[in-house]
Amino acid sequence: MTSPMTTAHPGRDGDPLRKLGLSPAQMAVYTTVLRLHRATLTEIASAMDLRPAEVLGPVDALIRIGAVDNQSGCYLARHPAAAIGRLVAQRLDKLAEESRQIDEVLTAVGGLTHHYDAGRDYQTARFPIELVSGADELYESVVGLAVHAPPADLVSAIPDTRTWSDFIRKYADPWIQAMEEGLLIVRVVLPVAALDVPGFSDIATRFGAAGGQIRTLDTVPSWFFALGDDAAGMPAEWGGSLAEAAYNCYLVRAPIVVASLRTLFDELWGRAVPITSRPGSVQVLRLASQGMSDESIARHLGISVRTVRARFADAMVELGAQSRFQAGAAAARRGWL
Repeated sequence: MTSPMTTAHPGRDGDPLRKLGLSPAQMAVYTTVLRLHRATLTEIASAMDLRPAEVLGPVDALIRIGAVDNQSGCYLARHPAAAIGRLVAQRLDKLAEESRQIDEVLTAVGGLTHHYDAGRDYQTARFPIELVSGADELYESVVGLAVHAPPADLVSAIPDTRTWSDFIRKYADPWIQAMEEGLLIVRVVLPVAALDVPGFSDIATRFGAAGGQIRTLDTVPSWFFALGDDAAGMPAEWGGSLAEAAYNCYLVRAPIVVASLRTLFDELWGRAVPITSRPGSVQVLRLASQGMSDESIARHLGISVRTVRARFADAMVELGAQSRFQAGAAAARRGWL
């Protein structure tokens, strides 16, 4: 018996299908099924002078790509236009995805170039450093830098209440305006004592409405800020109060320094408590971690058991926990306990 493989025209019929991903064996089986139109596996194998086991794999592959249908053990060829059209559509989808990936690679070149330049500056020790003197110059320079590349991602750590108090009284309005205009995206970590600074509640509300975020820690190690990937503010002496230093600081334009400060900020941010949380929520978690019951916590804090349980509920929502145990574990990971 003469196999259909010997009478096909690979140059005219096979090559286009091969370009769409069909193997020679699949093309031979597909051609045979087209000619038989409807046949069992045994009939297909017989027409090709092959054993059924030899054509089973190609037939299954043709079914997966939608070129052949299995109808109760009989294999029916779909119209070639439909089958090839589906293969073409899959290829076009693949080409579109590859094109998207190429676009992403080209977009990444800018970022890679930035890292290349940063590495070159690191090797040559060219770190542009500018001395900033006075609060006016400091706070205005942040907004000025943001104007050149909006929206600028600003993170800042403030370790003392005096610096925060000065900010509230004199400089909060321009920053909030910059956030409202889409120039700044701000996150700030403060010491928990800053909650008692006059005007804090109003500023916190306006910050949140403008898209800013504030979290608190028991203590913050030092003042610093990082703006985007290229600029950072550092105190003349690490750990010192910026206000007590007359707001004299250094503006550093070195990506490697900025990246280090951002890493430090992310560590602080992960352990800090959002100000949207009620302080009592953290309080009840800490007491519960010491083995106290709801009734004991209520007596210790001078509140009702109902209030204790409401604070537990607040903490669970804030931490995304489904149980008190999960809330305690999440709070411990953040350093709240």
